Amino acid sequence: MSGIFETLMLICFGLSWPMNLVKSIRAKTAKATSLKFLILIFAGYICGIAAKFISGQINYVLIVYFLNLAVVGANLIVYFINANNDKKIKDSII
Repeated sequence: MSGIFETLMLICFGLSWPMNLVKSIRAKTAKATSLKFLILIFAGYICGIAAKFISGQINYVLIVYFLNLAVVGANLIVYFINANNDKKIKDSII
């Protein structure tokens, strides 16, 4: 039963990441995005995955961890693309 609740928690948190990703892609800027926050979330998912392996609880919940990790990773990639775009715009103004 705890696995079901853990999965539901991960799904609830995980649903926000694709929405954030789409918003970041459309915005084409990194100005409203916190790199530190994204890195902390990414590290948190890695810790959750590591905890599953260390405890030997390798089950379906890992799939949700990996999906969330992938989407947060995509958010990180888009952050760096957008930050590069911001830099190009700033450099072209100066």
